[in-house]
Amino acid sequence: MTGTGAAQSRTADPTRLLALFEGRGYARVEPPVLQPVEPFLELSGEDIRRRIFITQDAGGAELCLRPEYTIPVGRHHRVAAGSRPADYCYLGPVFRLRAGEPGEFHQAGIESIGRADVPAADAEILGLAVEGLERLGAHGLQVRLGDMGLITALLDALGVPPAAKRRCLRAIAAGRSLDDLVAPAPVGEAHAGLLSAIQGQDPQGVRAFVEDVLAIAGISRVGGRSAGEIAERFLAKAAAHAGGGTGLSAQAREVIEAYLAVTGDPDGAAAAVRDLVRAAGLDAPALRDALALFEERNGFIAAGGLPLDRFTFTGRFARNLDYYTGFIFEVAQADGAKPLVGGGRYDGLLQHLGSPEPLPAVGCAFWLDRLSAGETAR
Repeated sequence: MTGTGAAQSRTADPTRLLALFEGRGYARVEPPVLQPVEPFLELSGEDIRRRIFITQDAGGAELCLRPEYTIPVGRHHRVAAGSRPADYCYLGPVFRLRAGEPGEFHQAGIESIGRADVPAADAEILGLAVEGLERLGAHGLQVRLGDMGLITALLDALGVPPAAKRRCLRAIAAGRSLDDLVAPAPVGEAHAGLLSAIQGQDPQGVRAFVEDVLAIAGISRVGGRSAGEIAERFLAKAAAHAGGGTGLSAQAREVIEAYLAVTGDPDGAAAAVRDLVRAAGLDAPALRDALALFEERNGFIAAGGLPLDRFTFTGRFARNLDYYTGFIFEVAQADGAKPLVGGGRYDGLLQHLGSPEPLPAVGCAFWLDRLSAGETAR
């Protein structure tokens, strides 16, 4: 499974993926290519506007060419199945600007929505991702795992304030240092009124407001920071202005850094995190549940015949916190290579799209152009 291995065939037939998925009960769907732009902006930030293809309908509403499938499949599920569980697969073109890669490319993938057996569903999606790649001739696969639910539960157990927690998660997802979270910058009188107004407001609403203001002004970045990052700094300063603090205590930072340093096979990583939690004296129910889910998922992955001891869990592996809520993974053909498959759990998406209640959901997407190119390096 891991290691060097041979390069995959350059003539891999993606319809073999559909045969695999449909044979496992995943119904094929093909959502419209034209999609409302708002959900993508809300979940990925205004910066994605520069990377997607936008147009308008006759009434002036903004639409975009489908930049990925997960949100469109979620919208389809809302209409076709409501709160009932359903599994989907897809294969078709998506449109998004990428540095050094085509702006139109094909993706295949699967989405499982509404299943209550969370660890089993996570393991099933990972198993299908690996099996799908192998059916297309890919070998020597490197599988990297992470867990947004676990790091979030750890921050909550440490009592990290909400604004600092979001900044911390964003820093981890972007691969940045936690240094700027230790001591918040002082608040000037000129901003006191604005900070008082936004203190305690919904972070997503504040971010959307900042992004809209900058978009109207034609500004995408200020001082190297994106609109979303600027909004996070406003929220952090607002919390500090209200006395809530935005920095990390020395103890919290030490525990977080220790978690981020955890790497290795998933069973060993679970044991290491348990030792860390015990040594830190943390006993929050949500953290206990997140650790139990991590270990139960490992059991289902191993029971599915996958070589769990040859996979790598990395505490520092994180993704967009407005999208992913739990288990995340990537599969590549070499360390440092662009992933051939990426996916994870996104339990909040369906409610964001209008579901009256949260629906568990997990899925993954195959980067077929990278498979076709036999790409093994960035």
